[in-house]
Amino acid sequence: MTEPFRVALSGDFKKADGSPVFPDFDVTPLYQTPGVEVVYLEPGPAIRADQIADIDVLILLMPKFDARSIHPNGRLAAVARFGVGYDSVDVPACSAANIPLVITPDGVRRPVAVSILTFILALTGKMMVKDRITREGPEGFNTRGQHMGVGLVGKTLGSLGVGNIGAEMFRICKPLDMTYIAHDPYADPNIASALGIEPVGLEDLFRRADILTVNCPLTEATRHIVNAERLALMKPTSFFINTARGPIVDQKALTKVLQEKRIAGAGLDVFEIEPVPADDPLLKLENTILAPHALCWTDQCFAGNGAADVRAALDIRQGLVPRGVVNSEVLDSSAFKAKLAHYAQRFKASGKV
Repeated sequence: MTEPFRVALSGDFKKADGSPVFPDFDVTPLYQTPGVEVVYLEPGPAIRADQIADIDVLILLMPKFDARSIHPNGRLAAVARFGVGYDSVDVPACSAANIPLVITPDGVRRPVAVSILTFILALTGKMMVKDRITREGPEGFNTRGQHMGVGLVGKTLGSLGVGNIGAEMFRICKPLDMTYIAHDPYADPNIASALGIEPVGLEDLFRRADILTVNCPLTEATRHIVNAERLALMKPTSFFINTARGPIVDQKALTKVLQEKRIAGAGLDVFEIEPVPADDPLLKLENTILAPHALCWTDQCFAGNGAADVRAALDIRQGLVPRGVVNSEVLDSSAFKAKLAHYAQRFKASGKV
C-alpha cells in the first residue's frame, strides 16, 4: 500500500473548537485528491521537528520555522507560507536542508495594492477627521471647511520597491493621473518602463514623493532603511504609507516626525511591535490611520493565498516545481530533484494522479 502524501497545516489555521479560522481558505482540493492526507499541527509559537517527521509539505501561517523545525529524516519537501512575508522563516536553514520556501505572490498582489490605494484616498481625503466631525453634530459639521482634502492629479506617487505589489499599486492608480517614481535596485527595467515609473535614488524618492509607499521585503539591508535622516527629507505636505513590514521603518523616528507635523500624515498597517502596545504614542496621533496588519484581509485575499498554497502542495506531489519559490537555488540540488522524481514515480505507479 502506497504511503499517503501528507500535508500539514500549522495549528493556527483552526480555532479551539476545530472550526477554521479562515473559512475562505478552501482545503477541499487536498481532501479530494487521492493519496493525500491532511493534518493540523498542535498550535505553538514555532514548528517543532517532531511535529513534521512524517510530513511532505507544510502550509505555514504565523509560527516560526527555523533550523530546529527541520527533522533530520529529510522527508519535508516544501514549506508553503500563507502570504508573501517570510521573515518568520529561516531561509538559509531551509536551503541547507534542500527545502524550498514557497510564498503566494498571486494571492496578495491585488489585495495589498488595494489596501495601499485605500490609505491614499483616506489620507488625502481626510476621511478620518471628516468622519469624526460629522459625528459631532452641527458643531463639528460646520468646521468642515477647515479640513480640505488634497487632489491627486499631478501629484507624485513614490514607492520603495517595484516588485509584485509595488507594480500592481502603480497599475491600479493609473486613472488618478499621478507621476510615478520609485527606488528599487532590483526592479525589472521593462516593467518599470511599461508602467511609466521614473527610477530615482533613495534620497530623491523621499524628497520628491507627495505620497511615499513602502513595497519591499524586510531584510537586513532594508531594516530601518526608512530612518530619521530620510524622513527629514520629506515635504511637510507629503504622506507616508507602509503595508509591508514594520521594522523597515524606524518607528520612533516616524512617530517624532508625525508628532511634530513635519509630514502631513501616515497610513500604517504594520508596526515594529505587533500587536501595538497600548501606550505607544503612535496611537494618540490624529494625523495617522492605523490598521492591525490586516487591511488587505479580504475573502478574496485569503482564498487566493490558500489556493496558491494548495496548488504548491499538489504540484510537489506530482513531481512539479511549484510557483513562488524564494530560495530558487534549492531547485537545482540533486536532493530536491530526487524528491520530486520520487513523488512523480510513486503516485504515477499507484495510479493516484
